[in-house]
Amino acid sequence: MAELLGVAVLGAGHMGADHVRRLDHGVSGARVAAVADPDLDRAKDAVAGRDGVTVHADPLAALDAPGVQAVLIASPGPAHEEPLLAAFERGLPVLCEKPMVPDAAGALRVVEAEARLGRRLAQIGFMRRYDAEYRRLKSLLDGGGLGRPLMLHCVHRNVSSPPGFTSAMLIDSSVSHEIDAARWLLGQEPTAVTVLRPRPSSDAPEGLLDPQLVLFETDGGALVDVEVFVNCGFGYQVRCEAVCERGSARIGEDHTMLVTSAGGAREEVAQDYLVRFADAYDREVQAWVDATRQGRVTGPGAWDGYASSAVAEAGVRALETGRRTTVELAPRPDLYARDADR
Repeated sequence: MAELLGVAVLGAGHMGADHVRRLDHGVSGARVAAVADPDLDRAKDAVAGRDGVTVHADPLAALDAPGVQAVLIASPGPAHEEPLLAAFERGLPVLCEKPMVPDAAGALRVVEAEARLGRRLAQIGFMRRYDAEYRRLKSLLDGGGLGRPLMLHCVHRNVSSPPGFTSAMLIDSSVSHEIDAARWLLGQEPTAVTVLRPRPSSDAPEGLLDPQLVLFETDGGALVDVEVFVNCGFGYQVRCEAVCERGSARIGEDHTMLVTSAGGAREEVAQDYLVRFADAYDREVQAWVDATRQGRVTGPGAWDGYASSAVAEAGVRALETGRRTTVELAPRPDLYARDADR
């Protein structure tokens, strides 16, 4: 494929607009061919100054727009299933932001639809797998020098939550990244979830159970705890420490700038995930473009998206009931057999 890969971007909000910019200016080998968003003015703003881009309110119309050869889905999670299935019907490769589909049943329908095709078309946007620090930690754990991983301690903090953010979304939206990162780093599946919560922060919107402490047990005998705090007020922070039999390793400390002036010093803290993980997003999209132009699909797939949604769903039940909740995964289709060994 010598020409630029024509991509339809579905969703022109914060994430979608950033991907439009990235496809045209941050990565090589691709161009934005179409954009879809229910808010047409927002879609037009996202592609302002770009020639040859069609704008649509209907995401399916964007899939059929001239020049579209692949799809990047950056709309809200509940809107993902329909365009994913439509892309499969058209044989279009897809990069879908997480959550692939928020509910496990819908995510499983996507897995089953792709399995019926007999080939992978979807890559799911778990961008932490492309972050330099996470990749170093993965390499270290896979090397075995620290022995068997026993625990992962994780922190996930946001400055503030957007309007409409719910207590369940702390798990199925925010912690979904830690779910996938833990599965990938450990090579293990979560088997049970417990959610503990302190008295909510006074800065949390009324009714929002924030922060939470989410504890996962895995089939390899490891424990993973995640402090998720989406109204911390001071910055965006993501950290992970692996505690192993013969040592530990921690990431997430290096993305700050120390500023010294006027007899004092202060550290700058990222305010946004697009800042903290900018390089990871660039690597992720570049890898997807390169693979798609070669007729391949790499990276986390639909099974990973389903597994994350199933674990998150168990986590939401644990939050609602206050009880330890087991995770139930459907049988893994043969198409994804190799994913178990990644």
